[in-house]
Amino acid sequence: MLERILEPEYMDSPQEAMDYDDMDHETVNEAFVTDLLTYLGVTPDPEAAEMIDILDLGTGTARIPIVLADRIPQCRIMGADASIAMLDVAKINIDIACVTDRVQLVKLDAKQIDYEDEFFTGVMSNSIVHHIPEPQAALAESVRVVVPGGWLFFRDLLRPETDEQLQHLVETYCGGETDSAKKMFADSLHAALSLDEIRGLVSALGFDPETVQQTTDRHWTWAARKPA
Repeated sequence: MLERILEPEYMDSPQEAMDYDDMDHETVNEAFVTDLLTYLGVTPDPEAAEMIDILDLGTGTARIPIVLADRIPQCRIMGADASIAMLDVAKINIDIACVTDRVQLVKLDAKQIDYEDEFFTGVMSNSIVHHIPEPQAALAESVRVVVPGGWLFFRDLLRPETDEQLQHLVETYCGGETDSAKKMFADSLHAALSLDEIRGLVSALGFDPETVQQTTDRHWTWAARKPA
């Protein structure tokens, strides 16, 4: 197994944020939202009496909340990120998508979430865990702010076992991107957790390790309910 090599915890330069937003994440983002809604069994309901209040940790440039808000009118999403540069781009994106009524943004550290206990219906996150040197705190905080019976849906990169596998993934999924985008993806793969590592973290929080599954050749997904 490749050694885990950490990358910066967040991107906080305008150029990095714009480069990230320019990468083609559409297929991955659509798959994330589809898989989340399938797991939850949620369908569009404009007449829903209660809204679904969601925290999106590591929202980046808010592409996933935009997709989710477009597909499910009964949800409100708080997009949270530690990077001002990312949030600046996210603000532009949600303005263009005309979802400012249901997608809001906040700067916060995922390891110390500034919300009271049991505040959200659910917490979702795509590709934040590999940015955090010790992600246990972020996972524990996510559990804390979810209501009893609420849900957690995390997806992130899976660290390859060999450098050859890593390079194959870079060429497969970033072959048409710029050199800087390829390096960004390679660095993220190096910083990712193994399946055993992430299962160990959720097990320490009292969840069945089998709630984490490898879901693509480069991703794991944790889908779980907080005990009621």
